[in-house]
Amino acid sequence: MRLRSHRGAQLLLSGVSLALLLPASHLQAQEEEEYDPYAVYSDDELYGEDYDDSSLAAAAQNPLADLVNLPFQNNTSFGIGPFDRTANLINIQPVIPVGLSRSLNLVNRAIIPIVSAPDVAQPEGTTWGLGDLTYTPFFSSANPGALIWGAGPALVFPTGTSDATGSGKWSAGPAIVLLGMPGRMVIGAVAWNTWSYAGSSDRDDVNSLLIQYFVNYNFEGGWFVTSAPIITSDWTQPAYAGWVVPFGVGFGRVFPIGRQPLNLNIHYYYNVVTPETEDGTRLGAGWSLRFTFQLLFPKG
Repeated sequence: MRLRSHRGAQLLLSGVSLALLLPASHLQAQEEEEYDPYAVYSDDELYGEDYDDSSLAAAAQNPLADLVNLPFQNNTSFGIGPFDRTANLINIQPVIPVGLSRSLNLVNRAIIPIVSAPDVAQPEGTTWGLGDLTYTPFFSSANPGALIWGAGPALVFPTGTSDATGSGKWSAGPAIVLLGMPGRMVIGAVAWNTWSYAGSSDRDDVNSLLIQYFVNYNFEGGWFVTSAPIITSDWTQPAYAGWVVPFGVGFGRVFPIGRQPLNLNIHYYYNVVTPETEDGTRLGAGWSLRFTFQLLFPKG
């Protein structure tokens, strides 16, 4: 069922994204109906007897869903460097989909990071600040098939408040999303690579890859299990110092508090590959915890 936009929520989140320079969904309606990847329940369906929490969970897991939402994601990384330091990253990630035509959608996604960066060469000393903002406008089909896709640029703005929290460079590159939603599963990946093209001449060039694959299974009652590790590579570094490859699992639930639906989830990841020195001394984190608090604004 396609419903008219929740205009108030769209305007609110648009204002947040633009002031700071700024993951189409399959939803299981009645048991005999097929998934419509861009439909979201109205308020009556959302809180009435026909409401299916697993459907809204699937929408929240789809990076291209026609669903205004605002995630707050906290990532804590442990065991960094020879002094086993701890780093923290809070990502504020507004998502604002816009219908451009009957056949084309634009899903605006931003990542606004707040960083706690330890001095890994010392047993103490940490820098807090704003990181570099990433904006990814994904163009996607308004009438997708079994394979849902989106593509667009990844644009990185040097909003970091210190050398420890930002690159000091303007960067850009291609970004893509591919996913499928068979049954109660949501499976896919988001990827982009960015290169620096301007910025501070005394800062290192940027050539950075990010891949996040995700596998979700949704149960009744809004519960789900998930794995969504973020793999990164700094191509300017040798292989032993540039890659982070985590592996892990999480679980969560989508449920309303009053009339506000929320998605809460927690993940554990172990880094099977993490940056090291040439002699094998660990520079990167050994493991991490991720907690996400996501406000959902279904159309009604």
